[in-house]
Amino acid sequence: MSTIFSKIISGDIPSHKVAETEDYFAFLDIFPVAKGHTLVVPKKEVDYIYDLNDETLTGLHLFAKKIAVAVKKAFPCERVSVVVAGFEVPHAHIHLIPSNSMADLQFTDKLSFTPEELTEIVGHIQAHLD
Repeated sequence: MSTIFSKIISGDIPSHKVAETEDYFAFLDIFPVAKGHTLVVPKKEVDYIYDLNDETLTGLHLFAKKIAVAVKKAFPCERVSVVVAGFEVPHAHIHLIPSNSMADLQFTDKLSFTPEELTEIVGHIQAHLD
């Protein structure tokens, strides 16, 4: 059975795509904890991040780094935090969250943006992709 992330990657479920390669996909989190909160996933459907083969895991982190650099430029912050919890969706993924302190990483405090705001957020990040 396909995960929600696989359906997003295939276009069956709409998303606010930030970037895509042959093997990886980045899109805005639908329940962000910060403006610019982006999810980075491998297109290969694997539940647990450390079940990915070494090549895919390495590629995922390198792709995430590229996205994180753009997120930090788009939304200036102390750092872009990397969170790998893996409980929400059974598909390996990395949360990239613009943050200035640990307090910014409260997954219980979700933000809400209009579709227009989400499109604007994507544009800010994409403008900083190299």
